[in-house]
Amino acid sequence: MSTPGERRVRLWRGVVRIGTSLALGCLVLTLDNARRIRVPDTRHRPAAEPLWVLLPVRDEAADVAGCVQSLQAATARWPGPAHIVVLDDESTDATPDILDDIVSGDDTVTVLSGAPRPDGWLGKPWACAQLGEFTRVAADDSTGEGVLVFVDADVRLHPDALTATVATMRQAGLDLFCPYPREDVCGIGERLVQPLLQWSWMSTLPLGIAERSARPSLSAANGQFLAVDATMYLRAGGHSAVRSEVLEDIALLRAVKAAGGHGVVGEGSSVATCRMYDGWREVRAGYRKSLWAAFGSPAGAVAVMTMMIVSYVVPAVALIGGSRTGLVGYLAGVASRVITARRTGGRAWPDPLAHPASVLTLAVLTADSIGARSRGELRWKGRPVHA
Repeated sequence: MSTPGERRVRLWRGVVRIGTSLALGCLVLTLDNARRIRVPDTRHRPAAEPLWVLLPVRDEAADVAGCVQSLQAATARWPGPAHIVVLDDESTDATPDILDDIVSGDDTVTVLSGAPRPDGWLGKPWACAQLGEFTRVAADDSTGEGVLVFVDADVRLHPDALTATVATMRQAGLDLFCPYPREDVCGIGERLVQPLLQWSWMSTLPLGIAERSARPSLSAANGQFLAVDATMYLRAGGHSAVRSEVLEDIALLRAVKAAGGHGVVGEGSSVATCRMYDGWREVRAGYRKSLWAAFGSPAGAVAVMTMMIVSYVVPAVALIGGSRTGLVGYLAGVASRVITARRTGGRAWPDPLAHPASVLTLAVLTADSIGARSRGELRWKGRPVHA
């Protein structure tokens, strides 16, 4: 009869084997996605259809001018009618003054003042919904025509970003396409956490299946740079359909799928960059507002983080004790990160070596987000994060 100590050893070894098997499976999927992922092709040009570039802003004094300048350069290469529309969502900083300076003597940009947020809406979906409604009214078209491109203020587009993105979307028969910008990072906190954004779907979502599947679970999107067919946007209900969603980008893709459309995330490092957060304080605040919802629910978040710890932390701990199985699991996680970084314009070395620490940091941020939500403490840009 085995002793309790021997049973614990067998249990530990079993968990290490499970974690290593999961890490290897995710590595295989990462390799496949690196081959399949759609990339905007700057050699292609789209048809001369109407284009609306939509920029919701709130307290973006540090970013809005640079973003608008990049949008102007990109729309200048559009072959058809192009419009840039900025909505100021009740900013409390110098954003309105900067926008006034931008539009002074410049008819390429339209600036709107956002209406107060109604009950039942979160801030960004409400701002985007107002932009979507403006395009419908301005185009005098109840059915929709052309393409809507939603952009965040911390994004900078390459001059060919819009033509390449829409051309790729149309040629692939997609209704929604999100080329993921290259995430510029600085400092240990950002370098630990931000690379997990692309890696999380590169290692878990079969992109080739996802773009044609109607299943909500096979959805990944990025509202930093999101192109959507105008007709499908209206058919899916626009941002009204996702009014209370913290992760409105993924929810919008699911609404498009529910309406019979197709969409997918792509690799956009060649056409867009983003400095999402500046320092650890912003990283924590940004993830705090949304991580609780990133996996469907707090319970889902706990389940996913547990699986990630088993897959990437447990093998690393076993490796410290001399486990060869743990070595295989650790190297599988590192390799998955390296492949993702090389494919998406990230830092491929040496940051992936700290992958177990990245996963643990994400787990801590997830726990912080769940706790803050349960206490009603979630806020973003001066507003509570609830509808």
